[in-house]
Amino acid sequence: MTAIIAMIRKDLILYINDKRALMLNLLMPIVLAAFFGSLFGGGDSGNNSKIEIGLVQQDSSVISRKVGDSLKADANLSVKEMSLQEAQDQVRAGKLAVAVVIPAGFGDAAGQSLFQPSAKPELPVYYDPSQSTVLAMVKGLLTQHVMQGVTGEVMGGSATGAKFTDDSLKKLETSPASEDKEALVGLLGSLKKFQEREAAKPAKESSGGGLSVPFATKDQALSSGPKYNGYAHSFAGMGVQFILFMGIDLGIGILLARRMGIWNRLLAAPVTMSQVLLSRALSGAMIAAGLMAAIFFCAMLIFKVQVTNVPGFALVVVAFALMTASFGLLIAAFGKTPEAARGLAVFATLILVMLGGAWVPTFVFPAWMQQLTIIVPTRWAVDGLDAMTWRGLGMDVALQAAGVQLAFAALFGTLAIWRFRAQER
Repeated sequence: MTAIIAMIRKDLILYINDKRALMLNLLMPIVLAAFFGSLFGGGDSGNNSKIEIGLVQQDSSVISRKVGDSLKADANLSVKEMSLQEAQDQVRAGKLAVAVVIPAGFGDAAGQSLFQPSAKPELPVYYDPSQSTVLAMVKGLLTQHVMQGVTGEVMGGSATGAKFTDDSLKKLETSPASEDKEALVGLLGSLKKFQEREAAKPAKESSGGGLSVPFATKDQALSSGPKYNGYAHSFAGMGVQFILFMGIDLGIGILLARRMGIWNRLLAAPVTMSQVLLSRALSGAMIAAGLMAAIFFCAMLIFKVQVTNVPGFALVVVAFALMTASFGLLIAAFGKTPEAARGLAVFATLILVMLGGAWVPTFVFPAWMQQLTIIVPTRWAVDGLDAMTWRGLGMDVALQAAGVQLAFAALFGTLAIWRFRAQER
């Protein structure tokens, strides 16, 4: 144990004395985590940005003006009125996600199409091909505002609505007799009487008519922990990524020591290979755990991230640190040269980080990929850190996340020791 403690102390002193590497290992994950955290809502999930769209208003009818005004008043949209050419140019350049065109004659055609579905007017919508999700949201909001604007005008007591009803009744008179015709005539006759009563009322007493969304959502965020903080996940993800890179450096350091003959001089001393490997693994785990603690200390101090389960958080961090150290030993055991090992290790680490949800949350993955990533150790690290911060889950989740990581640490360590012993024969 004296030899192991001495080698651990040596590794820690060498790492701490390299001030530039230490600062980079701390600053890079913090800066990137701050950037990604701001993208995912930051510390206030209710501070969502509006969807910016362009509006080309080519129709001056009452209905079209109502639709345009309703879009501008929507709390989810930021509407900029512009010309058709300007809207197309901005969408092509990627400066605008979606542009909606209300063409000339749309209002009259939309009003008539309520009772003549064969003659539906078209609303041109231009969109950036990379913004298909935004397009779906805008089309949903557009449907609501157009339906409300058209039905409000047609079914109200305005002259426009009465004109639509009269025109529809005249067209029905010339159409062939049918059960549908009689029913529609009765409907339009009742609508005409309603419009006349609405027109006779004072403006302040008129209901305005029209169809609106028949419900209102009551949004309530649920989690066992504090209010969602986007920085909590981003610091977990970036911390996992850069500490794994530190694990790569641990493995490359062993390969460099073997190339320079330092490894053979160590083994010539009264220490065994197992003692050397154990000391490197323990020192690497201590450095990894210290870095993760420092990264989250900055997250708590600057970005108000809360650790709701301190013992569980410590357990997950220690398990991840041991997994990182054994990953570094695995790189050293199977890497033939520092240069070749670094390239393969960086690629493997980026795959682990991507599949583990460190860059973006795993819920955006396809369903099959969400199931596949359960076998990835970084998925358990990131989910475990999320569970101990903003999700506020208990020790059972911490034990599960830590147990899986420790199992991977044992697997990586066993493979590394087997490979080292095979090379020594």
